[in-house]
Amino acid sequence: MMNQPSRPDGVLLGIILGGLISVVGLSQWIDSHKPPTNAAVDEEQLYLNGATLRRVSLGFNGLAADWCWIRSLQYVGGKLISAHQGIGLDNLSSLNLKLLAPLLDAATTLDPEFMEPYEYAAIILPEVNVADAIRIINKGIAANPSAWGLYQHLGYIYWQQKNFSAAADAYGRGATIPGAPPWMQAMKAKMLGEGGSPGTAREIYVHMYQEAGDEQVKEMARRHLMRLDSAAEREGLRKILAAYQSRTGRCPAAWKDLEPVFRTLHLRIDASGAPFDPAGSPYVLNSTKCEGDLDPKSEVPPN
Repeated sequence: MMNQPSRPDGVLLGIILGGLISVVGLSQWIDSHKPPTNAAVDEEQLYLNGATLRRVSLGFNGLAADWCWIRSLQYVGGKLISAHQGIGLDNLSSLNLKLLAPLLDAATTLDPEFMEPYEYAAIILPEVNVADAIRIINKGIAANPSAWGLYQHLGYIYWQQKNFSAAADAYGRGATIPGAPPWMQAMKAKMLGEGGSPGTAREIYVHMYQEAGDEQVKEMARRHLMRLDSAAEREGLRKILAAYQSRTGRCPAAWKDLEPVFRTLHLRIDASGAPFDPAGSPYVLNSTKCEGDLDPKSEVPPN
């Protein structure tokens, strides 16, 4: 005879089934409240309200928040696929992401302690609506006063807008929270003294890469770091090429002419003497401008 589940197991099973039914019901409710299928008006009229979703989620707010979060990822991913072009997460202004703010707003209303939507709001949403991004992060700060990472997100938004004083204030407030790393206070000073410098940008993306919970955000930070490192390398190559040109009266015919210099500087070079960029592709010698260019096939994003 098959053993019957114990009462605690039965209660747990009931809770799980109830949660699944709740999420399915929530999805069906949202689908049933969509306007008639019309691509021109669908995004205009569909609005996800966190308070309404909280009422219809039957108490399973965490599952409903996960659903909104997954929908936001699918929404952005679908737009990227439809665009048929290489667009980064921080350059989505052309995709008309009108539903992103409502989706992230709903997820964080349903579960105010769910951190991933706040990260997405800080990285992606400013390209769509800066005010919404700041509002959602401030909502998160109010709900999670001990989460110093939200101040990092807020500082990043203000830094992107070149509002360095507001960015410094955000990093400074976050630095006072117990458990915040020392670099938060250092970032406050950086914002006030050299907010627009490449060094500050690099430090921001290093910390973003280290702290990011989302792999797409980590990849975006990695690409920014490659771009910044490549810009510094190409500036160094310009100086080396200018010195050669000043000494010889001409631009080098090939990278091989500079191989001794590159070896002295311990630069990585290929068999032709060409130095590698941060992604591992050799720089192209532009004899007309006498400078090193990125290979069009390189993974490094152009400036």
